[in-house]
Amino acid sequence: MEIINRLQPGPDGHAVVYTKIFEGVRMEHPKEATVLVVGGGGRCHAIVDALSRSSRVGKIYCAPGNAGIAAQAECVPLKDTQVEQLRDFALERGVDLTVVGPEVSLAAGIADVFTAAGLRIFGPSKDAAAIESSKDFAKRLMARYGVPTAAYRTFEDYDSALDYVRGGSFPVVLKYDGLAAGKGVVIPENLEEAESTLKDMLLDDRFGKGKVVVEEFLMGPEFSFMCFVDGERVFPMPLSQDHKRAFEGDKGPNTGGMGAYSPLPFITDEDREYAMEHIMKPVASAMVKEGRPFKGVLYGGLMKTPAGIKVIEFNCRFGDPETEVVLPLLKSDIYDIFSAVVDGSPMPEIQWDTKSSMGFVMASSGYPGSYEKGYVIEGLEDALSDPDVRIYHMGTAEKDGRTVTAGGRVLMVIGSGETLVEARDRALGAVGKIRCGNLFYRRDIGWRVLK
Repeated sequence: MEIINRLQPGPDGHAVVYTKIFEGVRMEHPKEATVLVVGGGGRCHAIVDALSRSSRVGKIYCAPGNAGIAAQAECVPLKDTQVEQLRDFALERGVDLTVVGPEVSLAAGIADVFTAAGLRIFGPSKDAAAIESSKDFAKRLMARYGVPTAAYRTFEDYDSALDYVRGGSFPVVLKYDGLAAGKGVVIPENLEEAESTLKDMLLDDRFGKGKVVVEEFLMGPEFSFMCFVDGERVFPMPLSQDHKRAFEGDKGPNTGGMGAYSPLPFITDEDREYAMEHIMKPVASAMVKEGRPFKGVLYGGLMKTPAGIKVIEFNCRFGDPETEVVLPLLKSDIYDIFSAVVDGSPMPEIQWDTKSSMGFVMASSGYPGSYEKGYVIEGLEDALSDPDVRIYHMGTAEKDGRTVTAGGRVLMVIGSGETLVEARDRALGAVGKIRCGNLFYRRDIGWRVLK
């Protein structure tokens, strides 16, 4: 019998990556569902990992996947924006459910295309995905339905935007209206920085032709509130906090995220209840009223300000890197949750582990600017010797039988424990076992609550 890379249950019942077992072991559970995951980063690895723990799932495909995902799913050489080809693949392979990771796929209308073909897909329609793909739409929606957020103005003209910013105060928040891979938000401290940013966004079209939303600068800790949403039904996940800046002490340029942790000591039960009742549920209801019912994961990027909790942004999908620390805490079968949202059927009880979870992103030197690829990564099996550690691949590939770097963010190492300190120490212990000549990481994830 052929030996292949698969997952084997660890001592805690969780899957351990990179364990080699016989393929026959995987078939002890009868096949019930074939699932396609669209995407190839750490978020999708976490989704694949969660699906691999489901007793309802038999076969997992991932398009395009990466070197780590290949240990748990069959990777398919299709880009996440090749919507029609992905649809054809799902039809040919008899895929029972497709789960979408990246926002670009949703903004391209993948859910509409799959639904029209009679395929079940977890993710919002193109119209509903506008809550992320257009910052201006999201702000107008919040203003119309009284959802607390920062004051704003939207501009298409550089001179008008600059005049408005010049007449205000600093710092100020400038957001590119469309998708920008997590890098379309800049907070200039002075007029010179604002001019340069507006030039990038409105004259040089750094992210494409579009508008810019100018927002007032709010103060307070940010946090992420992800919910499974089916129309007006909203089911919360544990709260988490991302770290966007590249360097320790929250310094340096914005990135797609350098680490995350859950739970959040600075958020009270009352805070969470307020966010649920005054932000997440009202927005889900507003989308229904607007004729854009939302199905999938609604991500609220929120801030606890002195004036109360306010919305910074909405995303139309699982957050990255928040998903990597939240989904390992899920005790329920994720396939059943996805199915309840897609089918509009009763939601099973969703149970979460009460442990703490913390993850550290290992990124290529130079990220989020230019960086080199192809550096060999060693020590992954040693790093996974602790059953309370997971490693999700964000930007890796296989070359000559070895795992190599293939992106800006390369790996995310997650530890779990009874406390955040335990989770941090486990994760950092695993990070220390990984060897690569071109990676850096922040050691201070969670520093504001652990100092």
